[in-house]
Amino acid sequence: MMESQTIGEMRVLSLTGRLDSINAAETEAAIVAEIRDGATRLVLDCSGLTYVSSAGLRVFLVVAKRMREIGGRVVLAGLTPSVKEVFAISGFLQILTVCESRDDAIAMCEQEASR
Repeated sequence: MMESQTIGEMRVLSLTGRLDSINAAETEAAIVAEIRDGATRLVLDCSGLTYVSSAGLRVFLVVAKRMREIGGRVVLAGLTPSVKEVFAISGFLQILTVCESRDDAIAMCEQEASR
């Protein structure tokens, strides 16, 4: 499940539950639709995400690639210990920007936007 909130020029998307082969395509489509609708700064709040499979990891890669293509920015926030472990094992912590909290991620995007 995903909830969207707009803060200034930034879109904050809160992901909850499991992100796996059952819902990865739907979640990816929803996030890509946000980008198509003009979101150039995304915070993906993962604090409610309990599980991420390889299909779920692909969603994050696709979103990061789309944002890079348009000169946008995506920041992940609030990875739970089990989800963070999956990101660490897969090497995603080295290629994606991850903040400890939603507030830190929002502050990072706001700071970059003001440059």
